[in-house]
Amino acid sequence: MTNFTLPETRYALNGDVSVAYQVMGEGPVDIVAVSGLCSHIEFMHEFPGYTDFLRRLAKFARVITFDKRGQGLSDRISGAPSLELRMDDVRAIMDDVGSHRAVLFGFSEGCPMSILFAATYPARVSHMVLFGGFARAADLRPPGDTPDAALARRMLRFKNWGNGDMLKRVLPSLAADPNTIPLLAKFERLASSPGGIRTILELNGQIDVTSILQAIQVPTLVLHRKTDLVVPVALGRSLAQSIQGGKYIEYPEGDHGFWSGETDALLGDIEEFVTGNRDSSLMERERVLATVLFTDIVGSTRSAATMGDQRWRRFLDDHDQLARAMVGKHRGNLVKSTGDGILATFDGPGRAVRCALAFGDAAKQIGLPLRAGLHTGEIELRGSDIGGIAVHAAARVMGQCSASEVWVSRVVTDLVAGAGLVFAERGSYELKGIPGRWDLFAASA
Repeated sequence: MTNFTLPETRYALNGDVSVAYQVMGEGPVDIVAVSGLCSHIEFMHEFPGYTDFLRRLAKFARVITFDKRGQGLSDRISGAPSLELRMDDVRAIMDDVGSHRAVLFGFSEGCPMSILFAATYPARVSHMVLFGGFARAADLRPPGDTPDAALARRMLRFKNWGNGDMLKRVLPSLAADPNTIPLLAKFERLASSPGGIRTILELNGQIDVTSILQAIQVPTLVLHRKTDLVVPVALGRSLAQSIQGGKYIEYPEGDHGFWSGETDALLGDIEEFVTGNRDSSLMERERVLATVLFTDIVGSTRSAATMGDQRWRRFLDDHDQLARAMVGKHRGNLVKSTGDGILATFDGPGRAVRCALAFGDAAKQIGLPLRAGLHTGEIELRGSDIGGIAVHAAARVMGQCSASEVWVSRVVTDLVAGAGLVFAERGSYELKGIPGRWDLFAASA
């Protein structure tokens, strides 16, 4: 849908260890993102909202992400890297890209290392942004915790590493969708081995930078979400209070992962803190032309009541699996499931119509009658979601048709002329909430 190409992975050499990094954007400000417990700079682009978050930062800055040594695409090492070694890796990356001074954007476990770097090399840090952070790992332990209980938790995390369990707490909004659990699990396996994560967890338990908080001289912004399941919001408040001149902003809801969910306010706060401006193109939503497809299982409520929850759940799982296969086959983007239907986009209207027809035929064979509506227009990209009049129009078009039908707007028929598709006029309609009358057509192959 866009001409955007993911950034190239490069390597900076620190001693005999190669550290993988990526650069996005060409802005006058450098932002070095310091990751949390684990990372994989290429696979993280698979997470909904992650790439979009970095792209919007890159509208006013040059954004540098990296995998700390021992993880992701960086060299594996024996043991766990100390904060001092991680700090040296950041300096090596900055030297490699020619960055003399940068904004440090620390996330979770990356916050203590960012704090140490800013205190040690204040001349190389213009600002520091700390999201979901803490100063002392011991504060993360529940009240009344014992060494034996802490060891048992680490061992359980080590045992379950690679099945996505740990990341469910980092991105609970994604974990609610069973289709994303394999994504979380794969990320864990690619980011680190079980032995590697065990060593990191043991080292992280000793992190404590409280003694140097008063030494911070650079402007610091502390950001935290009240519903963070990993780092309690009280630790974010305490962190900001312990840094002289530290500014604190708290958000009422959201995941521990900074890129997940609603990020407009977060991005605006970062931009304003770093540049002094909030009204740049950062906050302008990206708009692209796309064909929007809405589908719906006809009579889903009645079918669910007749079948019972367990059997209906199996039907929905089959429906979702079929939807992913059909949309992928026709080079579309499956935006989300609507419970008993899907929302998808395509950069070619012909493929969109053919996908709708094929999906309807396949679903009918497993006993799920579908209806589908399509419209081509400009949409707004909102992280992993989309918006705009074109989305509402496609939903309203779908609402007019019956089971086993695919209806489209006139715009779609005009754009696919000569593509071998057949359209039958279905009349002129008023679509709720959308001005004018709309000529609609039923599609067939």
